[in-house]
Amino acid sequence: MDDPVPVVIVGAGPTGVVAARLLAVHGVRSVVLDRWPAAYPRPRAVHLDDEVCRILHRAGVHEQFAAVSRPAEGLRLLGPDHRVLAQFSRGTADGVHGHPQANMFDQPTLEAILRRAVDQDPLVTLRGGVEVTAVSADGDGLAAVAVTDRGSGERQTLRARYVLGCDGANSAVRAQIGSRMRDLGFAQRWLVVDVDTDAAIDAWEGVHQVCDPRRAATYMRVGARRYRWEFRLLPGETAAAMSAPQALHELVRPWTRDLPFEALAVVRCAEYTFRAQIADRWRAGPVFLLGDAAHLTPPFIGQGLGAGLRDAGNLTWKLAAVLAGGLPAAALDSYETERRPHATALIRLAVGVGRAMTQGGDVGDLLRRLVAPRLVHVPGLRARVLDSTTPPLRRSALLRRRWSPWSRNGRLCPNLVLCDGRRLDDVLGSSFAVLTVGPLRPQVAAEARRRRVVLVPVEPASGLGRWLRRGRARAALVRPDRTVMRTGGDVAALLRVAPALSSAAPPTAPPPRSDPDGG
Repeated sequence: MDDPVPVVIVGAGPTGVVAARLLAVHGVRSVVLDRWPAAYPRPRAVHLDDEVCRILHRAGVHEQFAAVSRPAEGLRLLGPDHRVLAQFSRGTADGVHGHPQANMFDQPTLEAILRRAVDQDPLVTLRGGVEVTAVSADGDGLAAVAVTDRGSGERQTLRARYVLGCDGANSAVRAQIGSRMRDLGFAQRWLVVDVDTDAAIDAWEGVHQVCDPRRAATYMRVGARRYRWEFRLLPGETAAAMSAPQALHELVRPWTRDLPFEALAVVRCAEYTFRAQIADRWRAGPVFLLGDAAHLTPPFIGQGLGAGLRDAGNLTWKLAAVLAGGLPAAALDSYETERRPHATALIRLAVGVGRAMTQGGDVGDLLRRLVAPRLVHVPGLRARVLDSTTPPLRRSALLRRRWSPWSRNGRLCPNLVLCDGRRLDDVLGSSFAVLTVGPLRPQVAAEARRRRVVLVPVEPASGLGRWLRRGRARAALVRPDRTVMRTGGDVAALLRVAPALSSAAPPTAPPPRSDPDGG
């Protein structure tokens, strides 16, 4: 190909395919390369939170995802004898981000939804069955991607403005740019068991965490017929031995009780080493790392796949703005500046939760038995345990942080219902937006239209009005990834720092209306 591709994406897992869809939303063409001819058929990730569901909304697949996902009802802590130590229940209704806070799903089903979306997108070309053998600078400020067809052996070199390495934990792109994984001091061997059955498993439909230093375990219902167990392997145990039907039956019996093991169809039974690692550099010139290529998270807080989709949501709109001329290329440094600390914080949280639930020997077991039953009575703790809110992003060239407890900068704005019945995300589309409770001068509205920024008038008594007031602001500049870039009282000043993303006209915001429950 003589003409450079705007973006080449290496890896067609969920992170790579969502990145392609988000780029297409901004009018950016991409080529997705994957070594396998079709999506991986085995289940892996099983949970996404409501913040990440907003990324699927921007990718145009949230309705399909909602139809195949299952809200989780909370968390139950069990002792080694499977007696309940504590239970943190949550409702399954939509939260402030417009989706349930915990969503269980079957990854192959999600990947099928994503593949259909890109198959129908003229701006995305997905090529399976190819091997990326080299990624390098070509001397013209572009990247050269060497590709070999795994079937025919044919070789080709693609030139690209940017390359996204979404090729997983054993990333070839990471190796090509000389990045190394830094270990954060956590590694445990677990047996992961997925089953399919139409038999009734009479168990509470939240997540069960067995807090046992000898045999820690996790159980969750994933879908109408799908269930997942995870068991920590003891020293000397092998996956082959523990995968035998009799051994598996003994492991799952506390949940299945008298149900014959033959009623369970084992979809997958495999050993995984849960690791906590993060790449020491996420960018080399026009090449970026995303997802498992950049970080590995233990599964105890369900943020592994979500972290990769957050990477895609953070980077793609910035690439679109640079390609459109609205941002300088140096602004792309904000990707690692913002995402690496955020990912590191969640990895460390997952490690802490994992250790608290699985380690400590007899002393840890005793402490959990004494402390866990009292946790539900600590004021505010139940909400903290179930809260899906993640930390604010760090300050960057595209984010002004104010170190005050009420600052909205760096946080996601809530996806509340507006006065016309739509949620905020349905109004914002892929554009920058300014939410404001103040009156707008005609020239300010005209400037917003010129800059293709969505203006969302907000009633002071509405949910968004109260959210702004608690943040000591009258207006907020919201980025396409729904992160608050700046707050203040001068709408014109906020408009001046909103980059141009594309030539497309922005969506139309609803007119203001006195509605205390609306936006």
